[in-house]
Amino acid sequence: MLFGEDLIVWLVLALGAAMAVGNLLALLRPVSSPHREGDLERAPLLRSIVFIVVGLVAALWALASLIQG
Repeated sequence: MLFGEDLIVWLVLALGAAMAVGNLLALLRPVSSPHREGDLERAPLLRSIVFIVVGLVAALWALASLIQG
């Protein structure tokens, strides 16, 4: 394989962790002032929590797969 057998697992780990951390930071540090018309002042709470959970599940699954295999 071009980049190794675990490439998809590493990509899932990276994307899941980025999804979780990015949404967590969006909740913790909202934008000080919207830049364009239509921009939100804060990230939607429920959507951000769902994305954090999905990102954590994906990252933990990938980490478990890398440790196991």
